[in-house]
Amino acid sequence: MPATGGEGFSRAGAQSYAAAWARAARRLGFVPLSAAEAERLLLDHTEQLAGALLAEAFTARPAESVGRALVEAHLAEPGLLDWSVAALGDRLVAQVLPDRAGRPGTAQRVAALQGGLAAGFARALRDRTFTQQERIARSAWQARDLVEQALRDSEARFRAVFVGAAIGIGIAGVDGQIIEVNQAFADMLGYSVGELRRTNVASLFHPDDAAGMWELYQALIEGKHDAARVEKRYYRKDGSIVWTDLAVSLIRHDDGRPRFTVAMIEDITERYELQQRLRFQALHDPLTGLPNRTLFFETLGQVLADAGPDHRIGVCFLDLDGFKAVNDSLGHDLGDRLLVVIARRLAECVSGHGHLVARMGGDEFVILVDGGEDIDDAVGVAEMALAAVSAPVHIGDQQLAVSASIGIVECPAGETSASELMKAADTTLYWAKAEGRGRWAVYDPERSARDIARSALVAGLPAALDRGEFVVHYQPIVSLLDSSMVAVEALVRWQHPELGLVGPDQFIGLAEETGLIVRLGEWVLGQACRDAEAWRRAFPEAKLVVSVNLAARQANDPAIVETVAGALGRTGLPAALLQLELTESAVMGTAGEPLRALHQLADLGVRLAIDDFGTGYSNLAYLRRMPIHCLKLAGPFVEGIRPGDAGLATDAAAAAASVSAASTDHRDERIVDALVRLAHALELWVTAEAVETEAQAERLRSLRCDTGQGRWFGPPVPAAEITARLRDDAEGAP
Repeated sequence: MPATGGEGFSRAGAQSYAAAWARAARRLGFVPLSAAEAERLLLDHTEQLAGALLAEAFTARPAESVGRALVEAHLAEPGLLDWSVAALGDRLVAQVLPDRAGRPGTAQRVAALQGGLAAGFARALRDRTFTQQERIARSAWQARDLVEQALRDSEARFRAVFVGAAIGIGIAGVDGQIIEVNQAFADMLGYSVGELRRTNVASLFHPDDAAGMWELYQALIEGKHDAARVEKRYYRKDGSIVWTDLAVSLIRHDDGRPRFTVAMIEDITERYELQQRLRFQALHDPLTGLPNRTLFFETLGQVLADAGPDHRIGVCFLDLDGFKAVNDSLGHDLGDRLLVVIARRLAECVSGHGHLVARMGGDEFVILVDGGEDIDDAVGVAEMALAAVSAPVHIGDQQLAVSASIGIVECPAGETSASELMKAADTTLYWAKAEGRGRWAVYDPERSARDIARSALVAGLPAALDRGEFVVHYQPIVSLLDSSMVAVEALVRWQHPELGLVGPDQFIGLAEETGLIVRLGEWVLGQACRDAEAWRRAFPEAKLVVSVNLAARQANDPAIVETVAGALGRTGLPAALLQLELTESAVMGTAGEPLRALHQLADLGVRLAIDDFGTGYSNLAYLRRMPIHCLKLAGPFVEGIRPGDAGLATDAAAAAASVSAASTDHRDERIVDALVRLAHALELWVTAEAVETEAQAERLRSLRCDTGQGRWFGPPVPAAEITARLRDDAEGAP
């Protein structure tokens, strides 16, 4: 392609000019075209301008067209116009038309083109501005028309809603004067629309909530809130009351000042009355009409929340004694009628004192003693309640004698909570029932702590057995003839991780109550048999008998024979070296299958002993038929044996006391003598328990008692110490 074309036209120069023009456009303002598009556009304009210079019949119109085209292409920055005009004079001829440089008329043509370019650019810019202004004006008029139409439509819709709404709508000034109301508002309150327009809203408020409503209304018109919603009462024209759901909104001036209020009001009288009935039913006992536990706890919680530092509070928790028997024997209908009578009596006897009576459920009632001075006030309320309950009750042709037990808790309100108060009352009620019923008991924190500790032991027993926390200690049983150890009694201990070694007196009773005694007893039996078999193998000459206690539940367990036989079989211990101890009451009350089990145990070769003999039934004829091998004399008889001489007393009073003690000692000694003779007559072995002194041991020996156990012969010790004692006895034997 040639470097120039036409009459001295340089295409390369034109392209260079257009590229410089495009760069200037991008540098001086926003260009809505890509670089290539801008260069192509400006190359066309460059060629137009060059063509105008070369034309024989010269005109500046092509330059005007280029100026207009620049604006239409949005290359309308004033700086770009300056550059374009300057470049047209400085560069166009030199770069694009080098042959035209210096020719006559060229400078005049360039100046004309510069003027045409600027004029076209200015006219196009002016036309675009006029067009935009016209478009803006047209849009503004259209927007105004739309706003006016929207306002007319909105007003029409508001009027339609205002007039036809099913709920009341009212507009009032900030002074409370009603400006406008709809017909629904007027009908709701029984006025005409005209009457309400002459009314101030304050005259419609119910007196019980007027103060609160005025505070709310005042905050609204002061601009503190833009809206409020409440349920409130209004007076109708006839003086009746209507409950409403009221929603009030504040309308402001443009500068933010309150202008007027718009209220929308709905009649909710039926709904409110239904809610009140449902609330009453939810908070009152359907049988007696008394407040129920929900309302009681609401009231108690509110009292505790509002109580001052010196405020005291009390609770009397009442439960009818033997009410289940009334239901079971006379029927639930009569039981319900009895509860109604008791509830009425309780309400009548304490309501005059301002106390709340509630039914907690079943035959349990609770009295809230609010603001008493001390425990005596709560006790006085409890005694009034017991007196009211204990009066004979006539229901139909039945006359019932009723009693109740009451747990009383009284303390400063700031030191308790609702749950703690009722938990303490429930615990104290249990104490009152345990102490004989028909009485009251006062909460004792120390006793409660003991009960809690006891409950903790009960809860921990099963896991303790699973974790192997129990151990067996053994107390020697010694022959009173030659002082040799002939047997040991297995006594379980609890190696508690926190309390240390816990004695059986603290947990055996709990194990019996919970039924865990069967599992625990089986474990003790197995451990005792294992230890006894180890002693037999190590010291066969000792023939040491191990004595294991059986609780009443174990003795009555249908599997007791299999349990004992299994323990003997697993350990290899001969049955003759195992003795099972049962309490006298458990043995004497045994009949049927349990008695057969005792005979089966005896047939195994196991020795059977009655523990604490002399404190239970002592049915001698029955005892003669039992497969018993040994009687263990109860400790109190042995403790009564205190050798002494009244003549050694230093004064008359001491001498009298010594004579009295000696008389008691002689009686106990005669009882022990008789029991030993009786046991020997029945061919039974006799063991004396609780032998604490040498004098007791000597006296028991003289009474021909066979064996003894107690602190004198050694305390309960771990199996290892029994092993050591057996070893010492074996090494000291001739």
